[in-house]
Amino acid sequence: MNSTDRTAPAAGCGDRGPGKEGFRFRAGRIDLLPPYLYAELDRLEAETRARGIDIISFGVGDPDLPTPPHIVDSICAAAQDPANHRYPTYDGLLDFRRAVADWYQQRFGVGLDPEHEVLTLIGAKEGIGHLLWAVVEPGDLVLVPDPAYPVYHSQVVLAGATPVPVPLRAEHDFLADLDSLDSGIADRARLIVLNYPNNPTGASASLDFFHRVLDFALRHQCLLVNDCVYSELYLDGNPPPSLLAVDGAKEAAVELHSLSKTYNMTGWRLGFAVGNREILNSLLSVKKNCDSGAPQAIQRGGITALRGPQGCVEELRATYRRRRDLAVQAFSRAGWSITPSPATFYLWAEVPPGYDSSTWAGWLLERTGIVVTPGQGFGEYGEGYVRLALTLGEERIAEAAERVARAGSFAAHGRPNIR
Repeated sequence: MNSTDRTAPAAGCGDRGPGKEGFRFRAGRIDLLPPYLYAELDRLEAETRARGIDIISFGVGDPDLPTPPHIVDSICAAAQDPANHRYPTYDGLLDFRRAVADWYQQRFGVGLDPEHEVLTLIGAKEGIGHLLWAVVEPGDLVLVPDPAYPVYHSQVVLAGATPVPVPLRAEHDFLADLDSLDSGIADRARLIVLNYPNNPTGASASLDFFHRVLDFALRHQCLLVNDCVYSELYLDGNPPPSLLAVDGAKEAAVELHSLSKTYNMTGWRLGFAVGNREILNSLLSVKKNCDSGAPQAIQRGGITALRGPQGCVEELRATYRRRRDLAVQAFSRAGWSITPSPATFYLWAEVPPGYDSSTWAGWLLERTGIVVTPGQGFGEYGEGYVRLALTLGEERIAEAAERVARAGSFAAHGRPNIR
């Protein structure tokens, strides 16, 4: 084959054997995934900005406030140490895992063995995906909340398993309605995914609820995971409990956590999984083959975050509380009724009569330049709602409510009224 011959493939590359029709550039499982919700939001925002409209985005839940300075300083200092320039350990620094165990004991009253019951993650999102690879088989049923963070559904699909939606309804305070499941499905379930405090609804779960879910899991012999990355963003003075505070939870359960929301560290990618040591060992086996561990300098910053003063977290809760109260009051005055969320930095708001979640989100974007997330993007039972992420300042929240009020008065004329 000479340099000008473009017809003959190299040996073993692109051979068209029996049944082949050419190169295949994606696995079939990719086609089972819906468009990633937040990427689609980014696209719509960019298109609207290109038309010269000033966007106020309540879309993606990425904190707008910086990481506290003492944590950044700790990371910067650790980055200067050559010991942190090499491959980290797969399970994470033991010092970091000890800090996690101490924090869990102080915060939840849960005792953990840092060597066997704590595992460092490169953020909770990574943990979700690798956990599913570690514990489910192709064809297994996984009970997934609906509405929910879209990654649960997509990672179940990528693991070759089948997601089964568990409704979160307002009449049940958005707690997973496991009793609504067919008994045959419950018996076949391999894993239950929970997320409390909850994205997108903002709901929080009680210890009694966790007791009931654990009883269900043990009765049907399925594993249990709670994604509790929002545990510290409680806004009404009631700290949410840990699933692991339930007696016997370590028999079948793990909990995922992250420093992203508690310490405004979304960009640093650091989290942890705690609980059942056999599940964590399976997760570690996957991680050893998929990543090389969280950077040690960032883990040093995580130690500082968990062991250091927690006044920054108290201030963060106060900030989100002010934003929530302002948004609820301001949008209510504009004619849009919204119920306060007890936790997270989200508002789960019913759409006005005559709209579904997509048409209401589209109306807001077109008429006011405001971006919200349609509830249907979180699942079938998210229809009828939109989610607002309060990751923007109070002035912009107030301006958004003013735009809604002005647009409402012009709605009958069929034209936007955006400054």
